Amino acid sequence: MADVFDVVADPTRRDIVRLLHSAGAGGEMSVGELVEALGITQPTVSKHLKVLREGGVVGVREEGQHRYYRFEPSALAALEQWLHTLGHRPDSTTSEPFRDLTFAGRAVGGTVRDLQQWLQHSRGQFSR
Repeated sequence: MADVFDVVADPTRRDIVRLLHSAGAGGEMSVGELVEALGITQPTVSKHLKVLREGGVVGVREEGQHRYYRFEPSALAALEQWLHTLGHRPDSTTSEPFRDLTFAGRAVGGTVRDLQQWLQHSRGQFSR
């Protein structure tokens, strides 16, 4: 299974997660609906859905030749916990997590910021 950070690092995959999350509890979207909402090609959406599915971030239900995807919030619970611990370090005077996590030439600050905003919006949606 891929690291959840790698899975949600891509902005298109984060957009897919947002769309599926907005479909509500138990809400599903077909690949065609995602293609229409995102305005990108079906092969591109399918490629990103495969990564999200292998990472456990989305689930899929097959009905005939159609596939319906749903958001799996439990897959991001570990990520939420990690972000929470960053915001509550004993030596910190602020409750906000780091914004710039540039390490070894790999900038992930934007990803963390996007995830923090999404998690704040989704607070209470995760099963604990």
